[in-house]
Amino acid sequence: MNKIYMDHVATNPLHPDVLDAMLPYLKENYGNPLSLYEPGMKAREALETARAQTADLIHAKPKEIIFTASGAEANNFAVKGIAFALQNKGRHIIVSKIEHHSILNTARFLEKNGFAVTYLPVDNDGLVSPADVEKAITDETILISIIHASPEIGTIQPISDIGKIARGRKIVFHTDAVSTVGNIPVDMESLNVDLMSFAAHQFYGPKGAAALYVREGTRIVPLIYGGIQEGGRRAGTENVPAIVGMGKAAEITKRDLQKRIDHVTPLRDSIISNASKIDKAILTGHPEQRLPGHASFVVEYIEGEAMLLMLAAKGIYSASGSACSSKALKSSPVLISIGIPVHQAQGSVVFTLGEGTTKEHIDYFNETFPQIISRLREISPYAKGWEDTEDSSCTVKK
Repeated sequence: MNKIYMDHVATNPLHPDVLDAMLPYLKENYGNPLSLYEPGMKAREALETARAQTADLIHAKPKEIIFTASGAEANNFAVKGIAFALQNKGRHIIVSKIEHHSILNTARFLEKNGFAVTYLPVDNDGLVSPADVEKAITDETILISIIHASPEIGTIQPISDIGKIARGRKIVFHTDAVSTVGNIPVDMESLNVDLMSFAAHQFYGPKGAAALYVREGTRIVPLIYGGIQEGGRRAGTENVPAIVGMGKAAEITKRDLQKRIDHVTPLRDSIISNASKIDKAILTGHPEQRLPGHASFVVEYIEGEAMLLMLAAKGIYSASGSACSSKALKSSPVLISIGIPVHQAQGSVVFTLGEGTTKEHIDYFNETFPQIISRLREISPYAKGWEDTEDSSCTVKK
């Protein structure tokens, strides 16, 4: 049976050259970067080389890179760090309704601690309107955080335009770019952002290594207190092997990015074209302004979890935008935000491609997916139409 991985938005395999770069720092080069003797100095040199490589990928300065353990940590660091650093200036924050949970839950935490948060709507393609951002700004606004691209629907936001508004009003602007760095070109100057989160495993680096870009001169309060690591802004002994891996992955990605884009884009388009022939399979997200290897749909009369299980049985590994496939058992807030009815949101599925995806994989998928939909509709109790319901929870049989 074919084994086809189509969930690259969740994570990516480790590039072989990245593993080779990491191994010495898991074995003989085990020093602590703060130690003053030779093993420590070697670790420190490797750390700073990785910082330069990572900065180079996004056209930033090495000193503007703070290494973290995950994109979620970087997002928490950005939002809490700016909120508490600038709370004497104002206590209003703007985010979109389709942010990652690490942004939305942090915003809710801040609301409980005396901050006001505006949650901006998006249109049916999942786009945030720069005009809506500008209207939401008050004299108390200290931070705007808008995701660069949703991992669930793939829509790429007009970050540069929003950044111009923020800069014109002297408001700190952050973007969660975990789904974009390594998948599309990202340039800090053209984006007009002050902070940006990204993670190594999204571009064939290791899990456990990520970064927060902080524009030089931006005030931020540490999320983790302790030692003087990362310029005193993020305490804790650095994960040197993982950071070395992130640096190497960044170097490879800068070299290979356009080749990766050119590879996955026609494969994505093939999926979208073929899925459009399936009755009541609706593309979610912007049809053109989306991640190169990202195709997402809601399929009426079928639950996402059922599609995932039958796809997996055929050797195709994918994801569902519906949290029905998780322990949360709630409809996706992203899909609800773009106007997908609750009953349709249960039938979401997301396919994301990588450099290992082949035309043969997609040909097999394009043949298999319609068959699965047809089979599931034959056995679905909802095949004659879903009943309207205001219940936002998933349908769970007990």
